[in-house]
Amino acid sequence: MKIAIGGDHAGFPLKGPLVQFLQTEGHEVTDYGTFSPDPVDFPDIAQVVCDAVRNGAAERGIMVCGSGAGACIAANKVPRIRAALCHDTYTAHQCVEHDDVNVLCIGAQIIGIAMAEEIVSTFLAARFSTQVDFHRRVAKLSDMELRAAKELCDGPG
Repeated sequence: MKIAIGGDHAGFPLKGPLVQFLQTEGHEVTDYGTFSPDPVDFPDIAQVVCDAVRNGAAERGIMVCGSGAGACIAANKVPRIRAALCHDTYTAHQCVEHDDVNVLCIGAQIIGIAMAEEIVSTFLAARFSTQVDFHRRVAKLSDMELRAAKELCDGPG
């Protein structure tokens, strides 16, 4: 699978080992930075990771920051991105199966490499359900996104 990965300075210590793990598992990985522990702004990295997912350069994205929360907020601001913060394997597969999540966010200050590897593996192995209920709900998410974009252009009401 083609994977886009990125993280800020707080995610830097976990991102490198995750890149190596993904490559060992046979995935094609593009690392969008950061490449040092020097402070950077996570929204900048989230934008390029999400753009890679949106334009088809990657099938899924992974963002790593300190808690994972900031990366998740930033990723969810990008149209056609559905990001989830996952620190357990149940959430990692459930978010894909039920919500068609395409960007995984994790916190390097919350979990260690062994758990991160399990979560990433679970996330990448999961597939969106064929059940009509889940497709209807995800379509409603897309409708919400379109209404919000229209409101930005046209104003409220």
